[in-house]
Amino acid sequence: MFILVAYDICTDTKSGQKRLRRVAQACQRVGQRVQKSVFECTLDEVRYAGLVRTLSLIMDKSEDNIRIYCLGEQRPRNILQLGRSPAVNFEDPLIF
Repeated sequence: MFILVAYDICTDTKSGQKRLRRVAQACQRVGQRVQKSVFECTLDEVRYAGLVRTLSLIMDKSEDNIRIYCLGEQRPRNILQLGRSPAVNFEDPLIF
């Protein structure tokens, strides 16, 4: 399934800064960063459940906000990208 993860982690304290790094690292392991706190991921059910569990354990539920949008089985073709695009579309041919 194709998902979008967006997060807002409170970084007023050292522990908040640590949580921010850990959330970003967890998302980076399974997807690619498309904006500073937004990741696109293509996951199966097991990896999706693992990501949700990991993020739930990292975050402070009273201060942080993580939103996960399930966008379907494949990368939607109707994503409109304006401006600089650091993301790689893995469905297109990769030529180096």
